[in-house]
Amino acid sequence: MDEPFEDEPAADAAARGAGAADRDAEAPLVVPASLAGARADKALAALAPPWLSRSRLRALIEEGAVRRDGAVVRDPRAKVKTDEVWTVVAPPPAPAAPRPQAIPLAVAYEDAHLIVVDKPAGMVAHPAPGAPDGTLVNALLHHCAGSLSGVGGVARPGIVHRIDKDTSGLLVAAKTDAAHQGLAALFAAHDVDREYQAICRGAPDPGGARLRALPGVTAEAGGWLRIEGLLGRHPSDRKKMAAGVAGGRRAVTHLRTEARAGPPDRPVAARLTCRLETGRTHQIRVHAAWLGHPLIGDPVYGRVQPVALDALDAPGRAALAGFARQALHAAVLGFAHPVTGEVLRFEAPPPPDFAAVAEALGLSPRA
Repeated sequence: MDEPFEDEPAADAAARGAGAADRDAEAPLVVPASLAGARADKALAALAPPWLSRSRLRALIEEGAVRRDGAVVRDPRAKVKTDEVWTVVAPPPAPAAPRPQAIPLAVAYEDAHLIVVDKPAGMVAHPAPGAPDGTLVNALLHHCAGSLSGVGGVARPGIVHRIDKDTSGLLVAAKTDAAHQGLAALFAAHDVDREYQAICRGAPDPGGARLRALPGVTAEAGGWLRIEGLLGRHPSDRKKMAAGVAGGRRAVTHLRTEARAGPPDRPVAARLTCRLETGRTHQIRVHAAWLGHPLIGDPVYGRVQPVALDALDAPGRAALAGFARQALHAAVLGFAHPVTGEVLRFEAPPPPDFAAVAEALGLSPRA
């Protein structure tokens, strides 16, 4: 599966503390009278071992890994009752400690506290089932000679936030625990400048009646669309996320169409700028699909509507046929340095595959 978070702090790992084992428990938790009526995630956090933070428990509940009196519960807001027996089902064992690997990195910035890299599409952030090595963590361990924050745990040293495997672009990692904790606080407070470039099917129209009638979608000055709503696990496909899910987490994306391809009255594709106010799992991909304009090449959310290939010339059709990932690139990352306070801002141009599609469709910035 893709990275668990699109661009969100690894809060669960931070909550466990530097060097803590990434463990879960499978032991009965009996609700005392003092917790009756509390939310499930809050009550279980009070009863479970300390390495199971409330945010970790919330995620496990949404994944179907928590049972009440033997029945699966998927709503973290469910109320608990006295003497109920809750069980947290242990996930597969954590991967072994990653090894350094001499994998080239595109470094945008580096100092004694942190490193900013331009992650290529196809690279997973950290080892996980199905991706034991060849990850960004393996590359960072080699490049930084093992000098990475331990807050993320054994398998995720230095990792503060993550972007999907097949999304390219800027990502910051921490070398020290102080930097990690400071960066995690910035992400948690949504005090990080994050801007993505994307190519979608069709072209979102801020003035269109259809889009403005969608729940949570509003037009903003400057041609921007604001999408806000709850984002959570899809009720029938746990590998997907979905908008408007009960018990989901608040997600806000600001999106603007920069260029259109195809006939003006029937655009085939568009280049988008997307700014994250929050950072949830697959947030931009889900919100684009929610608008009816899924990202080109998205294998999970991109089957909402076909591309009108007859409206494209031969180079455009060939470019789309050969593009095998979601057209999404983390182009801008800005934040206040967690140790020095210096305001940092980085920009990374889209990689060649993304740029080639944009060029073939007439969507590149210079077109």
